[in-house]
Amino acid sequence: MNEYDSNRISDFTKKINYTLTNNLSEADCYILNTCHIREKATDKVYHDIGRLKKEFRNKLKPIVLVAGCVAQAEGDILLKKEKYIDAVIGPQSYHQINDTILRLEKKSKPINFTEFEVIEKFDSLNCLKNSDNKISAFLTIQEGCDKFCKFCVVPYTRGAEFSRSLKELISEANQLVENGAKEIILLGQNVNAYNFENKRLSDLISEISKIKNLKRIRYTTSHPTDFTDDLVEVHKNCEKLMPLIHLPVQSGSNKILQEMNRKHSIEEYLKVIEKVKKAKSNIEFSSDFIIGYPGETYDDFQKTIKLMDKVKFINSYSFIYSARPGTPAYNMTNTNHNDAKKRLMDFQKTAEKIKTQYRNNLVNKISIVLFENKTKSGDKYFGRDEYFNSVIVKSEINLIGKIKNVKVLEINQNTLFGEVVSNINQKNYAA
Repeated sequence: MNEYDSNRISDFTKKINYTLTNNLSEADCYILNTCHIREKATDKVYHDIGRLKKEFRNKLKPIVLVAGCVAQAEGDILLKKEKYIDAVIGPQSYHQINDTILRLEKKSKPINFTEFEVIEKFDSLNCLKNSDNKISAFLTIQEGCDKFCKFCVVPYTRGAEFSRSLKELISEANQLVENGAKEIILLGQNVNAYNFENKRLSDLISEISKIKNLKRIRYTTSHPTDFTDDLVEVHKNCEKLMPLIHLPVQSGSNKILQEMNRKHSIEEYLKVIEKVKKAKSNIEFSSDFIIGYPGETYDDFQKTIKLMDKVKFINSYSFIYSARPGTPAYNMTNTNHNDAKKRLMDFQKTAEKIKTQYRNNLVNKISIVLFENKTKSGDKYFGRDEYFNSVIVKSEINLIGKIKNVKVLEINQNTLFGEVVSNINQKNYAA
């Protein structure tokens, strides 16, 4: 989501003749787009500002804007504590960035834009046209969250759930494809909560899949309570929809899920997985886990390990619980940090074992890879298979934007290495 927002900001500021630079020292304006999910996000803001001060120690300082969720949650504090910051702009006020910069060019006082005018935001920002000609492009379809999990700051920084119009999204998707995108990743805090005039995520996927030169569709991040039967059906019928679902669960304990206000049980979560697997057997899952949530016992943790073993998530993202100011869980008694740290290590060992077993099974199998770019070495190409695994092959032929069958020859922790093949046996496909 942040990458998509950053791309839109970059695209928008071109209207006032600002362009991206990779050289910090020549920047006239520095925009720090932030995330507030975990505790260290605010610390990173001050760290980056410190780095900026050092860079411009003997020069005229650039305009400094802090954007995103940290700005939304702590805007007044940031402006008061760090005088180097000229403006804070929340995620629903990105359309104010150009006016803010122009005002600051005239030496305006520090500015705070943290309103929740999400409709005005999307009306003001032009559709993202994929000006960088990326093979894989992001498209935000939904923002905000109405779930109010006790640990999560998103409802307070992004606001209530809001879905963009189907017509607008189809238009933007067409623009992305016209400018070279072969894959579109649909984004939302609760992406499968998308609902515009009774059109659901399944309807949007079906419509976007009709775009001629679009080859692949993905979406993230989904919520178990919004995984409706129509979405299951589109997984069954839409060939362009990739067979990997990121479905955060957070804990394997019903007691902890209830404490978190997740609004689903483990049994209900497993029922979703069962439904999807029944509809399309080659689908795999990834998930998010919070370790050491307040009240988590060793038995609760073991239930999370058990869930990991049962589902065999091919990827998992796990973190020690981080208390966020303003959330209901903030004042709850934390699990002993040393216990939480040990549990996280144990969990990640289990997760890595499962991931390694899965990836080892890919060796000598065929992966279907969409190639996105050339590596720095010059003779290798990078792409991703249907399950979002990174794949690298050598090739004398330009592979960018092409989908090829790749025989996996070896793996490391993060990447598959292989060769493009043509004559293959159907049974050798990775699944």
